Order: sequence, then C-alpha cells, then structure tokens
Amino acid sequence: MIPKALVLTGYGINCDIETKHAFKLAGARAERVHINDLINGKERLSDYNILSFPGGFSFGDDIASGKVLANMVKYNIGEQIQEFIDSGKLILGICNGFQAMVKMGLLPGFNEDYATQEVTLTYNDSGRFEDRWVHLKLNKISKCVFTKGIENIYLPVRHGEGKFVTKNPQVIEKLKKGNHIVFQYVDMEGKSAGYPYNPNGSVNNIAAICDKTGRVFGMMPHPEAFQHRTNHPRWTREELPEEGAGIAIFRNAVEYVKNIGY
Repeated sequence: MIPKALVLTGYGINCDIETKHAFKLAGARAERVHINDLINGKERLSDYNILSFPGGFSFGDDIASGKVLANMVKYNIGEQIQEFIDSGKLILGICNGFQAMVKMGLLPGFNEDYATQEVTLTYNDSGRFEDRWVHLKLNKISKCVFTKGIENIYLPVRHGEGKFVTKNPQVIEKLKKGNHIVFQYVDMEGKSAGYPYNPNGSVNNIAAICDKTGRVFGMMPHPEAFQHRTNHPRWTREELPEEGAGIAIFRNAVEYVKNIGY
C-alpha cells in the first residue's frame, strides 16, 4: 500500500508545500487539503492515514500562535480527529501546527484526553523571532513512531512563540514519567544548555512531545526544511548525505503505516 498523507492548508499556513514534498520523498501520496474542505465534507479525514498540521502563520498569529486554527479545528472537526486517533492513525504537527495541537488539547493527550489543554507555547525569552539551526537530542525510550533510529538531529527553527511551558509543575513530571518528551534542545556536545542552543527558553529544553501511543507528535523545529544537503547552512564546507536528515521523520511515519497496513 502507499500511505496517504493529508497536509492541512489555508488561512496563512505556509509550509504546506514543503511538507507535502517531504512526505512524497518519504514514499507517501500526499495531498494539500484546505481546512474548509474538511469542515464542509468535500474531503474526508478518514480517507487518509496521516494528518499533518504544517508550520506557518495561521491567521497571522492573531490572539496567539495557533490559537485561532486550534479553535477552528476543535469545534468543527474535533470528532473526526478523535476518530482518526482512535483508529490508530498518525498526526504530525510542526511549529505553528504544534502550537495549534497543544492549544486544542491534542497533546500531550494524558489519559487519552485529546481535548483538554495542559501546556502551551508562548513568547520566546529573547523577545524576538528566532531563525536559527538547533541541535536536538532524542529521548531514547520515547514511544514516538516518527523518530525511530534517530539519536541526534540538526534542524532549523523559525518562530516567535516557541517557549514550551505549563502552569502546573506536575504536568512536567507527568511528561517525564510517561516519556512524552521526544526531543530536547542541546548544545553541540549533546548537553543541556541555554540560549542560543535553547532558542526560546522552553522548560526542560523541551522541543517536541508525543502522546502515550507515540502516534500523535508535535515539534517546534522544521524537519521539512531539511530535505536535501543544500538546505544545510554548512553544505559547502561539510561532507553531507544527499538526503537531508529531516526526511527521516516523514519516512518513519510512512513505514509505520505500511507495517501496520491500515
């Protein structure tokens, strides 16, 4: 089978074309679908195996990054998304997509509750938009299906509101205990470090989390922006594989669907 990926688009989302191409390179049949086409029934989420919330600036980041998109999705197709998760399918959110996912409650999804907001992503400690490449270290005992075989990865970030926080300290402990934390920002030696290695001030250097199944995953850095060696900032000075490291995230999703066979 060829897995089908739905890449959401519309209202300021602007990384949808790159995300579609990344899924295509990974072996999926990917389609860009406008959010309105899901709401009015022109497209059916159930026809796809993977749902992706791409990066961008949905609704111009009015109110807060991802908040308007989160409400639009939650209160119009929330039941469809719950059915999508219950059927064992995959959801990936990147940057603005990750922001929308946490604000609609899809992540961290404690106790299979995908409707209650437990965490958020807010303004960077630097007080400015951060556009830089960062080092990420994987939590090796995470169940995330998107990160199989990855230990460390170097990817770009570009956001003004990427600081992962929660009002309740117990939530951080639940994230740790349940291995919901997938990637953390580190320095060049793989050690926990502050700015600029942690570009936004995220608590515990958290860059990505997943639900307990590992099938619902959100991250602030952009894997779809590292598809080819020439995307790398030092591609003229380092010997790099032709394929960018970011494609591994998408290939893991595609291979998971193929192996499960739904």
